[in-house]
Amino acid sequence: MTPQAKLMFTTSLLLGTTITISSNHWITAWAGLEINTLAILPLISKSHHPRAIEAATKYFLTQAAASTLLLFSSMTNAWHTGQWDITQLTHPLSCLILTSAIAMKLGLAPFHFWFPEVLQGSPLTTGLLLSTAMKLPPLTLLLMTSHSLNPNLLTCMAILSAALGGWMGLNQTQVRKILAFSSISHLGWMIVIISYAPKLTLLNFYLYALMTTAVFLVLNTNKTLKLSTLMTTWTKNPPLNAMLLLTLLSLAGLPPLTGFLPKWLIIQELTKQSMAPTAVVISLLSLLGLYFYLRLAYCATITLPPHTTNHMKQWHTHKPTNTSIAILTVASTMLLPMSPMLSSVI
Repeated sequence: MTPQAKLMFTTSLLLGTTITISSNHWITAWAGLEINTLAILPLISKSHHPRAIEAATKYFLTQAAASTLLLFSSMTNAWHTGQWDITQLTHPLSCLILTSAIAMKLGLAPFHFWFPEVLQGSPLTTGLLLSTAMKLPPLTLLLMTSHSLNPNLLTCMAILSAALGGWMGLNQTQVRKILAFSSISHLGWMIVIISYAPKLTLLNFYLYALMTTAVFLVLNTNKTLKLSTLMTTWTKNPPLNAMLLLTLLSLAGLPPLTGFLPKWLIIQELTKQSMAPTAVVISLLSLLGLYFYLRLAYCATITLPPHTTNHMKQWHTHKPTNTSIAILTVASTMLLPMSPMLSSVI
């Protein structure tokens, strides 16, 4: 793909995201989502591999169905209430259809089946966009309409996402699929609190995007796609792999790393809302995700590959680490420990 084409598609992604986030009218929000979908398709299929073409096709069909449902939901609401404003979604049927449409857009259970397959067929850089930037516009629409949606339904979908994201990631050997199920699991944490404290959902999304970006960039630097190749990257850049270990543990939500902060605040808020059983269940389900994060971390840094492996050991590189990776990995691990110091300074 030429640099000019890549620039055009990236600009279109930014444009589509900006249109959706800043719109008050359903038609402009829908148009922004469509621009996003059309701009990411060439980035998914740029390798021309059959797996990439399959991923692009699956992504297009799923997003087209979700956009149709979103448009149908807004038209039904406008038919009954005369309102096209996003925040004025009041008709019960429209609310139900919109919940399904946005769940499909985000890859939230039970509409999550397309996401691991699409991520597996995409390059790592495109996978990073699909896991972070492409989730922002639908999440914004969900935040704007969260007061109208059924909180019990959202809670059930959130717990299902946390359960399936952890459970289905246990036996995976492909790194991109593991990160896809990790994304589904994190979405469960974001959605469970959205009706009660939308700001916590945004905080969780920002910190998740920060940590996932760090993991994807490290994997892209090491050219790692499978657990078996991850086991041989320790010779290439040991300090980078050590930071990958900490970032993965942060993504798992272990204290005192950054990833523990949103989980801590969400559990606290759920307890305040007299939803202690929900907090206990979703906390226990996050232990499933902890297993495959520890597995990734174990493969990345702690074990030596067996002597019978067919993989050649990679040469130790003395190239300096990218500054953005250094900043992101430090932020992914140190934001929570540094927060008391920062608050005292401010």
